[in-house]
Amino acid sequence: MTISAMHVAKTGLNAQQTRLQVISNNLANVNTTGFKRDRANFETLLYQVSRPAGAPTSEGTALTSSLAVGTGVRVVSTEKLNSQGALATTENALDVAVDGQGFLQVLLPDGRIGYTRDGALSRSADGLLTTASGYPLQPEITIPEGASSIVFSADGSVTAIPAGEAEPQELGQLTIATFGNPRGLEPMGENFMGETAASGPAVVLAPMTAGAGKIVQGALESSNVNVVQELVDMIETQRAYEISSKVISAADDMLKFVSNSL
Repeated sequence: MTISAMHVAKTGLNAQQTRLQVISNNLANVNTTGFKRDRANFETLLYQVSRPAGAPTSEGTALTSSLAVGTGVRVVSTEKLNSQGALATTENALDVAVDGQGFLQVLLPDGRIGYTRDGALSRSADGLLTTASGYPLQPEITIPEGASSIVFSADGSVTAIPAGEAEPQELGQLTIATFGNPRGLEPMGENFMGETAASGPAVVLAPMTAGAGKIVQGALESSNVNVVQELVDMIETQRAYEISSKVISAADDMLKFVSNSL
């Protein structure tokens, strides 16, 4: 049983190490635009059931609870918590934030569509709206050379006044992709998420329709990481790790006692 206790404690060490890595990643991305914090989910490992509940103890009596000993814990999944981050005003006309549900769509170099909450847009040499990495926004929107008074409306329409003209012209329409299960999206790095079978297919909508969020110009969505909460979770994880370590030490001392007593 002492060896089993050491194994159980080892699973606790592994689980807390994983949780600490998740917390450290959250803290590292506290200033990442549009970042959504992760949470580690735990589950128990199989139980060793020696006597099931209801097993007879005498004629007419039975166990009211089972004799079952757990074998440890593991991290079953990590999930994104998609709560809204605070909107930080930037006064930059090409910065946009999604206030509400949904993601901007970007064409990645491998041909896939990436989904992001990072609306720090730029204008390429050809006039295309792109991300900071140069990936074009989808659907593509081109801003003419010398255009002024670029406006992103809350409903996603993009207008600007071309050079030499007085009236604004519509340049395109921003769309927002929503998912039945946004927690099922696959984190891809570079602030992008990828569609999976768990997330369901993307539903592309105009902003402010069917539950999609609205577009806010001149602002960026901050990370939704709460530094104070992450520090509390880090301390809790550290204490749990220390306790599991002490369990291993205690089990080792018990083995030494038995060995020396024989």
